[in-house]
Amino acid sequence: MSQHTPNAANPDLQADCGNCFGLCCVALPFARSADFAANKAAGTPCSNLQQDFRCGIHERLRGSGYNGCTVFDCFGAGQKVSQVTFEGRSWREEPASARTMYEVFPVMRHLHELLRYIAEAMDLPAARPVHRDLRRAYDRIDAMTRDTAESFLAVDVMALRGEVNALLLRASELARAEVPGRKKDHRGADLMGKRMRNAKLRGASMRGTYLIAADLSGADLREADLIGADLRDANLCGADLTGALFLTQPQLNAARGDLATRIPAALQRPGHWAA
Repeated sequence: MSQHTPNAANPDLQADCGNCFGLCCVALPFARSADFAANKAAGTPCSNLQQDFRCGIHERLRGSGYNGCTVFDCFGAGQKVSQVTFEGRSWREEPASARTMYEVFPVMRHLHELLRYIAEAMDLPAARPVHRDLRRAYDRIDAMTRDTAESFLAVDVMALRGEVNALLLRASELARAEVPGRKKDHRGADLMGKRMRNAKLRGASMRGTYLIAADLSGADLREADLIGADLRDANLCGADLTGALFLTQPQLNAARGDLATRIPAALQRPGHWAA
């Protein structure tokens, strides 16, 4: 059993770069594009990674052509792999373990992302009917994250995500049922570039919806389920996302907003948003 009560604000589910071996900067590949200024192969350290595992251009990533880095979040997987799975021994200290470490990291990220979603679902009073099942799933996955590196290679991430998604969907339905009126269902819809200014989307299902460059300025997205929604370059200026379900920091970082955008208390207003 996990030794703490699941909570979306749990520090263990938030990136702590100071206790990570720069795994996102080494293990993952990226291609030169609008999001990255250069090509990098998986397992190759980024040219901006310093000896202390910190990013040398962290404060100016966007200006340097690395927008993709600003919308990535490991949900605490980096420090778990670095300090728990590999007990504080880095890929520089033990090069022989590097390949396994790089293989473990993306799996750990998937598990930590699931933990983060489950923890948020357990914060929803309306989802009490599924809290017990959510807690069981949380404890099971939490135990997986503390297992040996070898065990990670056998984890069926897709099957696990399917199991958890059924619980999250039920939690979402229970929470959104408390929103008055008829709720819109845009689950999985292609709404890229769509003009949705001042749209009434309170309690709507936006699960996996493509909202790239959509105009959601002034939209009412309170209690909307935004799990997996693609908000890249979406205009959220003046939008109200109070109580939005399963909204993550990377989603906000990928969007555009301003000081009038209302966001959940557990998230931070991106620094690049307009004043």
